[in-house]
Amino acid sequence: MRLFIAAPLHTGASVPATPEQAHHMANVMRRSAGEIMRVFNGTDGEWRATYRPIGRGKAMLDVGEQIRPQAPEPDLWLAFAPLKRDATDLVVQKATELGAAAILPVITRRTIAQRVNLERFAAIATEAAEQCERLTLPRIAPPVSLEALLAQWPAGRPLLAAVERADVGPIRPRIAAGLLVGPEGGYAPEELELISRRPFVEAVTLGPRILRAETACIVGLALLQAQGTGAATD
Repeated sequence: MRLFIAAPLHTGASVPATPEQAHHMANVMRRSAGEIMRVFNGTDGEWRATYRPIGRGKAMLDVGEQIRPQAPEPDLWLAFAPLKRDATDLVVQKATELGAAAILPVITRRTIAQRVNLERFAAIATEAAEQCERLTLPRIAPPVSLEALLAQWPAGRPLLAAVERADVGPIRPRIAAGLLVGPEGGYAPEELELISRRPFVEAVTLGPRILRAETACIVGLALLQAQGTGAATD
């Protein structure tokens, strides 16, 4: 069992589990005192820790030895237009599993969901990171308009915009880049014009079929990390 712990990790440290974690270990997973967990915090690698319940709804984790040092990960950002709740939850979960370093909700003209629950996003990402054995959590940003995203995009970081029904090249593997996926109804004409004027944006295709927006997010992140489909570039 893996847990994300928001505290420094080192041999001899004793860190408290959150009430939710304590409840889950005791009442859902039926863990017993002395059982070994694996813990990570996004910066110190992964460690073995001994489960020590200390009362109703409370537990400590006594940190032992490190089993994995922190390692570099791909620096891929996913910017996407929020969808209906279940589809958006799926995007956050799968983006985390696929190693996205940042998840950036973007409000476009045709975005279905104008509001997002960042706490829910964080909970989904944490659970996905625990399950898939990555050593970090993605950064989850507050939603911004497409215009604001483009205006504040970091210089030198390519942004690959998945554009359907366009005569553009395929997506290629990258080490550090962003992927932009629009809403279910596609970009408005003025948004396509806005995107085309940005020198750091590269319009790409994800293949010959028109994909659902949530599928496009998953496929795009997978192709950015694919081996054997092209030379990886920064």
